[in-house]
Amino acid sequence: MKRSELFTKTSKTTPADEVSLNAQLLIRGGYVHKAMAGSYAYLPLGLRVLEKIKHVVREEMNAIGGQELIMTNLQDKAIWEVTGRWDEKVVDIWFKTELQDGTKVGLAWSHEEAILDMAQRHMSSYKDLPFAVYQFQTKLRNELRAKSGIMRGREFCMKDMYSMHATKEDLDEFYENSKVAYKNIFDRLGIGEETYITFASGGAFTKFSHEFQTICDAGEDWLYVDRENNIAVNEEVLEDAVKELGIDKKKLEKVRSAEVGNIFNFGDEKARQMGVNFTDENNVAKPVFLGSYGVGINRVMGVIVEKYSDEKGIVWPEQVAPFKYYMVAIGDEAAKKAAEIYAGNEDEILWDDRDARPGEKFADADLLGMPYRVVVSEKTLAEGKVEVTARATGDIKLLTIDQFRSKLAQ
Repeated sequence: MKRSELFTKTSKTTPADEVSLNAQLLIRGGYVHKAMAGSYAYLPLGLRVLEKIKHVVREEMNAIGGQELIMTNLQDKAIWEVTGRWDEKVVDIWFKTELQDGTKVGLAWSHEEAILDMAQRHMSSYKDLPFAVYQFQTKLRNELRAKSGIMRGREFCMKDMYSMHATKEDLDEFYENSKVAYKNIFDRLGIGEETYITFASGGAFTKFSHEFQTICDAGEDWLYVDRENNIAVNEEVLEDAVKELGIDKKKLEKVRSAEVGNIFNFGDEKARQMGVNFTDENNVAKPVFLGSYGVGINRVMGVIVEKYSDEKGIVWPEQVAPFKYYMVAIGDEAAKKAAEIYAGNEDEILWDDRDARPGEKFADADLLGMPYRVVVSEKTLAEGKVEVTARATGDIKLLTIDQFRSKLAQ
């Protein structure tokens, strides 16, 4: 893409009320637009990042047998009343509204009840089990505080997967497989080394759950970590977890963290509440076993920015960067050569073809944070080369035009 054709512009200022680093940098870079507290529009560059994160998540969900669908955000009050989760004393983050015909509905903050209601129409026998379905969908939560940029929004994209099983043992096996899939996701996104499977409260879901928490100074949670044994506990369940797991509290290090994913094992409790059954081999009706698995796509993006940035701007890992290269041409002949390089590589290169000073272009390259800056100048062309600088390390390499073209083809 050419910078001259990009919808957005960079800025040196951010909204005065925006205190979070991730939102400050993303707003300045033209990745997001703050509509109001907890609600952000994702602009062309920001959407490319979200889609790359979703691509990684989608591949790992498909690898464990997930099938993608998309459900409605409008939720029937009657379905949620059955389990008690329509009650605001149980779930206090609903956005609720009323249709013109008087029907009361909620805007989805999760979809467990909805997927069980749907499953009744497509599942009757043990032969129909197990299955897992997932979606990428906008969730709406009436959060009291939304102060961490895109890491805590009232409107956000979540990947939520739901699996149903005929037996506890089968659900337990899939639950463990999901942990591996999640580890793969966060490893591929560049935050796996500091992301821990964490013993935590189930909140409005279950008594206990497993969270995936990334050590991050901008996070809202306190984590107690035993790095040697790869154990982590959320502060809110510390005492219970110590008793449950037999953890030595002396080995625990207290750190700030951000929750990037969570998984819940509901057993057959929710199906019992809703009367969602299947018939077993003996034609006996039994409640289905349910698991729920979430990844906050926007939150992951925010955590990556918090962890991969410096005083100049964002430093995107290659796997999620909107473009791999930011190209700058200095001089008329260099611009002609840049146009030749750019042709056919529009999806890999963001070419700053604006009529602007080189210093302004270099500053934007640093702010926007593509993994590599490519400079084509009269000086480099005299040697038949281009200058390639790694954003993360500042390492500079001079590559021939053919060498650079080979990298583009990889």
